[in-house]
Amino acid sequence: SLVWPRAHLSAEYLTTVVAVLGTTISPYLFFWQASQEVEEMRAKPGERPLRWISSFRAYRHINRITADTWIGMAVSNGVGFFIMLTAAATLYTHHVKIQTSADAARALEPIAGHLAAYVFAAGIVGTGLLALPVLAGSAAYGAAGAFRWRSSLSLHLTLAREFYAVIALAILGGTAITFLHLDPVKALYWSAVVNGLAAVPVMVVVMLMGTNRRVMGKFAISGLLKAGGWIATAFMALAAVGMFIPG
Repeated sequence: SLVWPRAHLSAEYLTTVVAVLGTTISPYLFFWQASQEVEEMRAKPGERPLRWISSFRAYRHINRITADTWIGMAVSNGVGFFIMLTAAATLYTHHVKIQTSADAARALEPIAGHLAAYVFAAGIVGTGLLALPVLAGSAAYGAAGAFRWRSSLSLHLTLAREFYAVIALAILGGTAITFLHLDPVKALYWSAVVNGLAAVPVMVVVMLMGTNRRVMGKFAISGLLKAGGWIATAFMALAAVGMFIPG
């Protein structure tokens, strides 16, 4: 099934495909990566945008960004792949369904024994500490870009009130959800689906900007990178459209 999966064009199957893609190419990544580069540029005295500096220095930065992206995507997708592979080879083959957090904790019992609940809780807390600041920060950067607010984590609170307000609301909102007694597994699944749907227009805009020489200058993408970007965008769009086709 790994080499030749039993794919079928049903709305349920394509919804799962969109969810998997939504966890891989999440919209927040675009905002977070771009904002991080701007933050690093502002943190260094005399640093300027890549379009305004020599080609040698610019390509040195691009090579660093390329290596960072390749390594990050390889590690994150590798972890995701082996999570799915392990779950398929163990839980699925034994007809174990994970519908709640308690189910996930019990699935660890053959390995962790009576400590399974604590191991799972530690993993959930660690994931939250890693994800919540990134998600809240990317939401703030996205909102700041849309409404032209001042945005930087290095700015004092009084100089970027709206920016920090979005971060605070996102963190409080994420915390408040825990009191709504939602099914966390379903919440994760459908949030991934929403991410997959939202990623399509973002990818279109990124590709239009990335291939536009008025925006990118001599760094406009072309060739295989351009073709691969549009193919990935088209694949995301087709999967998203297929979700809503009955049958």
